[in-house]
Amino acid sequence: MQFAQRLQPLQSNVFADMDTAKTKALAASKELIDLSLGSSDLAAQPHVIDAIAKSLNDPSTHGYLLFGATQAFRIAAATWYEQKFGISINPETEVLPLIGSQEGTAHLPLAILNPGDYALLLDPGYPSHAGGVYLASGLIYPMPLRAENEFLPVFTDIPIDVLNKARMMVLSYPHNPTAATAPLSFFFEAVAFCQQHNIVLVHDFPYVDLVFPNKCTDAINRVSTVAPSIFQADPEKSVSIEFFTLSKSYNMGGFRIGFAIGNPQLIRALRQVKAAVDFNQYRGILNGAVAALTGPQTGVETAVATFKRRRDAFISALNNIGWHVPTPQATMYVWAKLPPEWSQNSVEFCTKLVQETGVAASPGAGFGKSGEGYVRFALVREPLILEIAVQRIAEFLK
Repeated sequence: MQFAQRLQPLQSNVFADMDTAKTKALAASKELIDLSLGSSDLAAQPHVIDAIAKSLNDPSTHGYLLFGATQAFRIAAATWYEQKFGISINPETEVLPLIGSQEGTAHLPLAILNPGDYALLLDPGYPSHAGGVYLASGLIYPMPLRAENEFLPVFTDIPIDVLNKARMMVLSYPHNPTAATAPLSFFFEAVAFCQQHNIVLVHDFPYVDLVFPNKCTDAINRVSTVAPSIFQADPEKSVSIEFFTLSKSYNMGGFRIGFAIGNPQLIRALRQVKAAVDFNQYRGILNGAVAALTGPQTGVETAVATFKRRRDAFISALNNIGWHVPTPQATMYVWAKLPPEWSQNSVEFCTKLVQETGVAASPGAGFGKSGEGYVRFALVREPLILEIAVQRIAEFLK
């Protein structure tokens, strides 16, 4: 059989290789501590589960769900955003339900790119951003993220011949995998740049709430507990679309529910692609999402506090074994520069680490060329387990 050429860039998958390594470790009776996936181990809140459970016994929720029937969810999403950022959102034209934000970021290139058009992507970055561009037969220009630039791209480094064919830029802060944050001033710069060059600005925003405030007695300088939204820099929604998920803030990763907010033309275009691929999520899950967005937010606060404790425990343990890494101010990840002897082979490091110790991490190379020399740890276990993981890492490094 012959297959489409667009599948060729999707052949290599570091994470599939890591899954194989984890399977071998289990087969060798290693006790697995899996810190390779950003899948929260925390539970969704009871009022969310109750809303879904009640829906299951309602036959009216069992059929297809078209756009008009998602209105309650779209209103809840718009209201949640307006309360968080103070920017008005039209739930009829500026909100689109999604089966997770990954669906949206993967499908959007089909609505924007023609074959040969460029997408400007963060390097390292989330793999589905590149996957969607490849499926749209687009070209990728990687924007390197370096520690000396606080893991922010330098727009002036983009060649003019690339800019002439660029149709979209994808940002994502707080950032996976580096855990970097971006100030609002950076978003103003990004919006102005995209307006100047007629580029669609895409902001993938799953970690909107997972920001850790610093201890500060000065009320003026106190760190915000919410990351900046792209629409604070583009309130007219002139070139922008932003993607949200309930996977991180509300521990609903397995429920696959998210949404997009943005420029009405972009929302309409993405809706056209979505209509050709699928219907909407099950109504009962949307009912649970409405409960999450409109109900008590104590679960979000608990999640943030939990990941902060884990971050502190993991960073402290790494420091104690002589592996010094910056303390991340957001996300559920630690982005660690590998020791010199492993600096050019993050895949081999992670493969051998899990095979010999049972500790699984994500190799930086899996997120892009500029990720080589780093490893990402997901803080998805309790502090005691994280400390045990570091003890095993210390033995491995010896």
